[in-house]
Amino acid sequence: MIPNIYKGDYRLLTLIPLLLIVISIFLIPNLKFGVDFRGGTLVTLQLTETLDKAALAEDLITNGFDAEVNIFEGTVGTTAEIEVSQTDDMLEADALKQQFNDLLDEVSFLESQSYDDPSVEAEYQEKKAELNSIADRMFEIAGSNTKAEMQPNLNKLRTQFSDAYLQIYSLQTDRIMEIVDAHARYDSRSTETVSAALSLHFIDQAGTVVFYSAILSVILVFFFFRALIPSVAVLVGAFSDIIIALGAMSLFGIPLSLPSFAALLMLIGYSLDTDILLTMRILKRRGDPRDNAFDAMKTGMTMSLTAIVAFSALFILALITHIPTYYEISAVALAGLVGDMFATWGLNAVMVLHYKEKRG
Repeated sequence: MIPNIYKGDYRLLTLIPLLLIVISIFLIPNLKFGVDFRGGTLVTLQLTETLDKAALAEDLITNGFDAEVNIFEGTVGTTAEIEVSQTDDMLEADALKQQFNDLLDEVSFLESQSYDDPSVEAEYQEKKAELNSIADRMFEIAGSNTKAEMQPNLNKLRTQFSDAYLQIYSLQTDRIMEIVDAHARYDSRSTETVSAALSLHFIDQAGTVVFYSAILSVILVFFFFRALIPSVAVLVGAFSDIIIALGAMSLFGIPLSLPSFAALLMLIGYSLDTDILLTMRILKRRGDPRDNAFDAMKTGMTMSLTAIVAFSALFILALITHIPTYYEISAVALAGLVGDMFATWGLNAVMVLHYKEKRG
């Protein structure tokens, strides 16, 4: 028979989750971002011969690429992943694209105005010269002999500019593969490239999702309990899970990518579920609040252990097949579920119990 951990001075239960949260806060600044969120190129190879990853990484770095090479042994063979960060040319190309798009509409408007109003001609020529300068720099990076002044109209200039932008990414991929081909022998490959602009878009969208999720969670929790302390306790438990999971990701080198971010969102929902279960049992049931908390813990721990077993199976499958998406989702979920057990039953439960006993 498991003893009721809430008998006696249950406030001591907060020590472990608080320690985990503090450690995680110190680890989070070292969290690694995946290609989805920082931009770059990810090349995945199915190798047919042994690869010297140190020599490949050194060659890529010598040629100006900030690269990381990993090799995995699995039941389907040997897989190599080459992750290359954005180069200076790619970063500049993204900046030029943003400047060009911001200025293009203004130049187009001034051009149409200049036909009817000669007084805007000077401003139009000034803005057009600025636009041409941006385009010429893009053509230069792409290695193209095209000049902006050679384009008959703005539509043609926009087309040539877009082609040059795509050419820069194509050239970078070709340069990377030339180096890779000199070191690796493989029978299949996949290449994923994410621009800096797209990665910023991912970050912006992720931040928006988290923000609205937090707002809706606050409204929902307060609507259920109509009291400040229980509502805050539920939210503290949920965000503690995320902090602990992020700390574990930093500690074990799990990158923040779209799959791991999805796992974090799943953890928010799971944590709210267990926290609301606990809070409802303590506040709504009759009898000793400590017994009600312990009863809720037994139910919640059963749910958590079931989820841990399921994600452990996925984690083992990821280790065998070396599928990054499976690994990131399962590893983050496992870290969050373990953190949820400490945060819910060691932190959230203490806050709600203290509130209930103090009030009653």
